[in-house]
Amino acid sequence: MSGNLDVSSLCEAFQRSAAIDPDRVALRTPGGAVEITWREYAERVRRIAAGLAALGVQRGHTVAMMMSNRPEFNLCDTAAMHLGATPFSVYNTLAPEQVAYLFSNAENQVVICESVFVDRVVAAGGKVEHIICVDGAPEGRLSLEDLEAMGDPGFDFDAAWRAVGPDDVLTLIYTSGTTGPPKGVEITHANMLAEIAATSSVLPVTSEDRIASYLPSAHVADRWSSHYQQIVFGLQITCVADIKTIAAALADIRPTLWGGVPRVWEKIKAALEARIESEADPQRKQGMQWAVATGIKKARAEQAAINGEGPGPDEALLAEYAKADELVLSKIRQQIGLDDVHWSIIGAAPASMDVLEFFAAIGLPISELWGMSELSCCATINPPNRNKLGTVGPALPGVELAIAEDGELLCRGPLVMRGYRNEPEKTAEAIDADGWLHTGDVATIDDEGYVRIVDRKKELIINAAGKNMSPANIENRLKSASPLIGQAIAIGDRRPYNVALIVLDPDACGAYGAKAGLDDASPAALCENEGIVAAVTAAVEEANSGLSRVEQIKTFRILPVDWLPGGDELTPTMKLKRKPISEKYAAEIDALYG
Repeated sequence: MSGNLDVSSLCEAFQRSAAIDPDRVALRTPGGAVEITWREYAERVRRIAAGLAALGVQRGHTVAMMMSNRPEFNLCDTAAMHLGATPFSVYNTLAPEQVAYLFSNAENQVVICESVFVDRVVAAGGKVEHIICVDGAPEGRLSLEDLEAMGDPGFDFDAAWRAVGPDDVLTLIYTSGTTGPPKGVEITHANMLAEIAATSSVLPVTSEDRIASYLPSAHVADRWSSHYQQIVFGLQITCVADIKTIAAALADIRPTLWGGVPRVWEKIKAALEARIESEADPQRKQGMQWAVATGIKKARAEQAAINGEGPGPDEALLAEYAKADELVLSKIRQQIGLDDVHWSIIGAAPASMDVLEFFAAIGLPISELWGMSELSCCATINPPNRNKLGTVGPALPGVELAIAEDGELLCRGPLVMRGYRNEPEKTAEAIDADGWLHTGDVATIDDEGYVRIVDRKKELIINAAGKNMSPANIENRLKSASPLIGQAIAIGDRRPYNVALIVLDPDACGAYGAKAGLDDASPAALCENEGIVAAVTAAVEEANSGLSRVEQIKTFRILPVDWLPGGDELTPTMKLKRKPISEKYAAEIDALYG
């Protein structure tokens, strides 16, 4: 049992949701090319579970999955879960040796994947005995259809799922490995039910809701927000296989629940601002600029009231905003497919105030949240009715927070993981004898319980003079100053001053190149372009104007590369790999201090 959900496992929740309205579409792809009803979902889960049981999968076993966001992920994950097994996802960008490390830790004998990943799975080796392909099997491999057809008719599916209890491990979430080898976070059914009970008390969810699944299913955010929330509440998921197509897919999905990492929101903001800037009709352009400016005035007045620094928007401003919304802002939301959204979230990395203010201005306020895999996803959320921009909100119901003497945020509650798989020493380092999870984040908590994350404890810059500063804060300033800046890393630990490595945004470069009539508008080609360098220089100066003197960037280097998720520089969820970057670009960094 957990909260008000009145179920003891995600299996029980799924069976309840599937029975409510079996003919409603549960899973789909953009355009409706694939549509799976709840009746079909439940029937296929039963067949896949029987097939997995025929392969020897039992309660407590692990099942690996490696695929893009597609309905087969939900089908197979849910089926394995009904056996009491532990399905887990592998990032599609991992190299064979990285996959091998995960398989060694998880000890899985079964892998369900797309055919394009078979060679990588084979190269990873380990204890894998069975590889099932969801998109047509190469010779000698099982297809998903084969698996569904091979189940033992005598297999007792109902007995299998009813035996699954709250303490069974629901999934493994492997950490991004920014500070060492990934750790397998064990999340139980009870952990996730506690998480969903807590989050839904702040961000309500119903069976009428629609959501996009486009973030990697190996990340806890997608599993919580789409997969597990669907199982509990019966909402509809549209699976978007390629994250690059998410903006175009929104008009079809028309989500009611929406969220993303900061980079996704930054890209939408940059596209909207570029659309306004390129508007050919002067009157329309002026109208859009006026509407956004009015929205920002209203957002700032509301924040002043929430922070006790002002009376809030007056009647004249509210009337002006209502007009701006009717004439312009509502149409912008409709054009980008986000007009039906009743809550939206941002997390996984720090969000800039510019982004939060912009979307509040156009009528899409974002609730910033904070959490981690070890917390089953979220532990704090900004309530939509009292959203303090710049904070990650107060603790969720049932969650306790504390600040250690060195400023580290501690967390305790039913959503704290069971532990790291096969790593009791690391588990003991993370969770102390009193049950407090040591999060590794430095934070402050205000009088109303709202949390501000300063930075990762191990990532703070302490310069040669002993001054402490947050690199994430500096980097956010840089990225907010120009859409041309796709990624930025601030360097300055044990150094006399701060410098930055900057990577150009490919989309912004493309727009710049098209306007300038350039044949090659790639970041590599434009990193020394006079206009680009001037624009980035101006952006760095603008960012510096909002930073203290010790935080300011003294010099920078534009790199002739693009940093891709899952590459040397970024995790699959686009977090900076600071140590690998410092090592890979040591010569460039040293030159900036030359």
